[in-house]
Amino acid sequence: MSASTDRLREEFEGCFGRLAEVGRDPDGGWTRLAWTEEDRLARAWFEAEASARGLTVERDPAGNLWAWWPGPDPGADGEDPEPVVAVGSHLDTVRGGGAYDGALGVVSGLLAVGELVERGVEPRRPVAVVAFADEEGGRFGVPTFGSRVLAGALDPADLLERVDEDGISVSEALAVAGIDPAGFGPDPARMGRLAAFVELHVEQGKGLVDLGQPVGLATGMWPHGRWRLTLTGEANHAGTTRLADRHDPMLGLAAAILAARAAATELDAVATIGRVEVDPNSSNSVPGQVAAWLDARAEQDQTLDWLVTAFQTAVEEAAGRNSLTAELTPESRSPGVAFDPDLTARLYGCLRATGLEPAALPTAAGHDAGALAAAVPTAMLFVRNPTGTSHSPSESAPLDDCLTGVRALATVIEDLACR
Repeated sequence: MSASTDRLREEFEGCFGRLAEVGRDPDGGWTRLAWTEEDRLARAWFEAEASARGLTVERDPAGNLWAWWPGPDPGADGEDPEPVVAVGSHLDTVRGGGAYDGALGVVSGLLAVGELVERGVEPRRPVAVVAFADEEGGRFGVPTFGSRVLAGALDPADLLERVDEDGISVSEALAVAGIDPAGFGPDPARMGRLAAFVELHVEQGKGLVDLGQPVGLATGMWPHGRWRLTLTGEANHAGTTRLADRHDPMLGLAAAILAARAAATELDAVATIGRVEVDPNSSNSVPGQVAAWLDARAEQDQTLDWLVTAFQTAVEEAAGRNSLTAELTPESRSPGVAFDPDLTARLYGCLRATGLEPAALPTAAGHDAGALAAAVPTAMLFVRNPTGTSHSPSESAPLDDCLTGVRALATVIEDLACR
């Protein structure tokens, strides 16, 4: 093993390990929800790691962090600022999630720039490593929050009064995190400077395992969305209420879960009900109301529309049979994304020149790269995940594959920004 490999291995283990100490759950998972204490500590980690590599960190109006190489950002206040090459991902997690989702991309961006600095490479245009805010939407139910606000795809006025499960609004959470809600919003000038954005991410599936490749390229993202289903019946006593007299929303929930699976199977899509809230949530009561969230994804936008329509029809029929009311409300919707073909082809050439044969894979997961793709040339690199599991403590990536990903990203940055 070469000295450079030993050094990179030590750098990765230290950098990644320090982040992995933040938000660790007692049961082994990670929980870093947006604008919480864990998120603050993760942001502090980012600033410290960036500063240790000579990068200058700033925060944009959407709450995202940017680490500039060289820093401070050259030309930012000039009349004709230089176009920017950006890489990165996010630091937040789902509840009880894995260590690599998002984090691997941020760590890899910092280390890739560090590798180029170590080799004495000089950037010809500014490079930024970005840590996007609230990609998962785990606290307020809006995924790719920071990247979509930055790009102007979400209106802050529609977001600031959203509340989490404790009744804390986005506006209040931002203020606690030191972000002025009045200034929260898009940054068209920053977006206009982006020449390219490349996101490295652990693969959320086993495509690369099956293909025997450590690194792959994303071709695009499936359209996906989240819908809130509210089923309202009548709360009553579990012992004294006859079955014929019940208006039990749990029967509607059972039908909804089966309807989601049936529609997804029929349309070769995926659908999940993974979050449920029951009121009054008492073991000896017939519930009065149930809220459930549908996460649905499909290869085509029209297929996703068909799935949601089929789901809603089945739920309304079940509600009628059980004397319930049913309301399905969209909470988020992201269209399908095809990543920039020219940028992807350029990345493919870069990686082949290093001896890799990167496979091309679509993804049904959402990513910040997808949120920026309508306005900026974007591309994605995947790193192999042996378990294929994500949003779980079982999520993983072999250290050697992670190092391959860092070197691949360094090669990409060098090609896009240093030549």
